[in-house]
Amino acid sequence: MARSIWSGAISFGLVNVPVKVFTAVRKKDVRFHQLHGKDGSRIKQKRFCEQEEKEVAYDEIVKGYEISPGQYVLIEPEELEALDPEATRTIDIEDFVDLVDIDPLYYDTNYYLVPDSRGDKAYRLLLEAMSDAGKVGIARVVMRTKQYLVAVRPVGEALVMSMLNFHDEVVVQDELEGLPGSKHGASDRELRMAKQLIDSLATEWDPTQYADTYRERVLDLIEQKAAGKEIVAQPEAARPAPVVDLMAALEASLKAARGDSAGDDDEDDDDKAKPAKKATKSTAKSTAKSAKKAAKKTKKAS
Repeated sequence: MARSIWSGAISFGLVNVPVKVFTAVRKKDVRFHQLHGKDGSRIKQKRFCEQEEKEVAYDEIVKGYEISPGQYVLIEPEELEALDPEATRTIDIEDFVDLVDIDPLYYDTNYYLVPDSRGDKAYRLLLEAMSDAGKVGIARVVMRTKQYLVAVRPVGEALVMSMLNFHDEVVVQDELEGLPGSKHGASDRELRMAKQLIDSLATEWDPTQYADTYRERVLDLIEQKAAGKEIVAQPEAARPAPVVDLMAALEASLKAARGDSAGDDDEDDDDKAKPAKKATKSTAKSTAKSAKKAAKKTKKAS
């Protein structure tokens, strides 16, 4: 059962909506501990002073900000506490904006906002009003002595609070080297074929179709080793040589997507593109079924 990590209220105008905050995403990384290879005991990290060559007690450690190599400004905890923002326990909406105007680069961690027993009506009012207006609330909130910029948006039957990166935290593209300019633009024929390829692979977004296959393989490896099975390393599959010619790569990709052996790059009308989508989906389904059968046979054999 999920547990709330913070409670407060959404504030917009003179309206307050009491809410509790729940984590919206649970990361499922496979975490390993560091062990001593000889005896399997846990490895611990120690606070070590290089100058005195000895371990340092926690109460002897201070915070320092490096202003130049080897030069630090020491900051006392009380000095930082004096700068802490006021903990108002409110999510103060300052503006409402269109969702499409927020670039995904600005999104960070997500949380569910759930009303407490006193705020059901006001919560539902805000949810429906924002959904009808197609707007997202931009707000500030203080959690654990830190101020965050957040977006409050309706998602299904709940409000979601997304932590936002500040504008100066997002890397501007002017800092990137090697971006191709307009002089490297593709020909009309290449662009037409690229659009056909995109259209042949287009489908509706379904997050359940995508799984972390690497994590699944790692967990399967751990399970087999825990059961005492001998693991035989599989030979690495040969990778196909990259296609250097752009037009040849587009043609080959279109043929593979359409499931034909003699695709013609001039097939760019809508009537011919639709059967291609159906062929692609049926091919994908048959491939998935074959993969599942092969996996079952492998498990039985092991």
